[in-house]
Amino acid sequence: MYAIIDLETTGGQPTQDRITELAIFIHDGDKVVDQYETLVNPGRSIPFFITQLTGITDDMVRDAPRFHEVARKVVEMTDGCVFVAHNVRFDYSFLKKEFADLGYNYSRKTLCTVRLSRSLIPGQPSYSLGKLCQNIGIPLEGRHRAAGDAAATAILFDRLLKISQQDEALANPAISAADTLASVDALAPSGRPAATATKKPSAKRVTAVQEAIKTALLPPNITPEKVATLPQEAGVYYFHDEQGEVIYVGKSINIYKRIQQHFAVDYKSRKSLEFKNSISDITWELTGSELVALLYESAEIKRMKPFYNRQQRRSIFPAGIYLRQDEKGYKHLYYGRADADNPATPLIALANQFKAKGFLFHKVSKFNLCQKLCDLYKTQGACFDYQVHRCKGACVGAESPEEYNLRVDEAIESFTFEHGSFVVIGKGRRADEKSIVVVENGRYLGFGYVDGEFSARRLSDFREVIKPYGDNKDVQQIIRQYLRTKHKDKVKIFK
Repeated sequence: MYAIIDLETTGGQPTQDRITELAIFIHDGDKVVDQYETLVNPGRSIPFFITQLTGITDDMVRDAPRFHEVARKVVEMTDGCVFVAHNVRFDYSFLKKEFADLGYNYSRKTLCTVRLSRSLIPGQPSYSLGKLCQNIGIPLEGRHRAAGDAAATAILFDRLLKISQQDEALANPAISAADTLASVDALAPSGRPAATATKKPSAKRVTAVQEAIKTALLPPNITPEKVATLPQEAGVYYFHDEQGEVIYVGKSINIYKRIQQHFAVDYKSRKSLEFKNSISDITWELTGSELVALLYESAEIKRMKPFYNRQQRRSIFPAGIYLRQDEKGYKHLYYGRADADNPATPLIALANQFKAKGFLFHKVSKFNLCQKLCDLYKTQGACFDYQVHRCKGACVGAESPEEYNLRVDEAIESFTFEHGSFVVIGKGRRADEKSIVVVENGRYLGFGYVDGEFSARRLSDFREVIKPYGDNKDVQQIIRQYLRTKHKDKVKIFK
């Protein structure tokens, strides 16, 4: 038995939005045998743009039942059924969240008609419900209303079941999807079978449905065979869309497991569902080393700027934190531009001067530094913090340079490397290979690979075997955090 379900909601995020309408069509594998539809009072106003899309207004749901009043009906109707929907993760996530708010764990096997359609009716220009129904001649009345969309999905599901029985069509690639659908409609108008006694489903139908259930969590264009080829090794992976463009870059110490985790998530918004459904291919680069995977991912995101990577996309860091010492011996941390016009080398590069200023204010507060000596308070006398007893008086000579500079050094250590120049030697992509990451004078230079017999005594020897990559705040943070973990890499320090 199959429960074909469609929901209308106040928005796209189950954690924030609520159901406004639901429809359930129960299908026994041959025909629809029961159905239920109702408006649902979401307990909040419906956004104007949602009303424009669905036609559902606040007045329409004001006297409708709350979800807890229809929850038992949903449980009873779908008990023992496979949960079927077009983009099933969206509808299933909303129902699970509504039930979770009631303290109930709603769990059903799921089947996605988007994925099943891509498998059984390949080559369609679009697999959205509206366009797919239009292209293959399924009537769709009441678009973006639960009953209308559920009814169309039920007809689509009916046809997909029949296509899975067409041995000749499945065995003969020369028969087009349109020809296959025409033969189905010739047997049963509008994709509906005649009212006859229930027949035992064919082996191909059982196989097709079981495969759809098993792979319901995968993106529609990604096959189980593709997932099976993913390496269980460290590296960087790329998600591509149908045009081959990279839309997301990720990294993991086990690419296979990480991508399985991507696909096992109950996606919480339409945008995340769009992301998942747009994945058409997966490629990867092995790195051997976890640290190299982290650094290479960051570099690739900055180079490609994939649409679905929000973090680490910035490739230019025009501001930085600098250090100078005055004639009295006090160390000054200050922020400024980090470009060709500034010959000084920043201790750390940041996205812009506003963020650099905020970064420095944070360090002043955390390490009890002087605002005046950090160029954050312009005055001829004492800084404001000294007046409220938060500064120990370096700005007026009340604290010695030696005492003050100790805290400056602590602040610097919090965002720079423990050693100025060092090499991290780690695992390579093969058993006879090593990875090399080079940092010189506090700046990341890049990484490379050498054979297991390689040895070097000077930093310049390591510089010659790496590919150069840009230094920035992101990579410095990656290296610092990695070195603080329990890693097995060798760190070679240079004076």
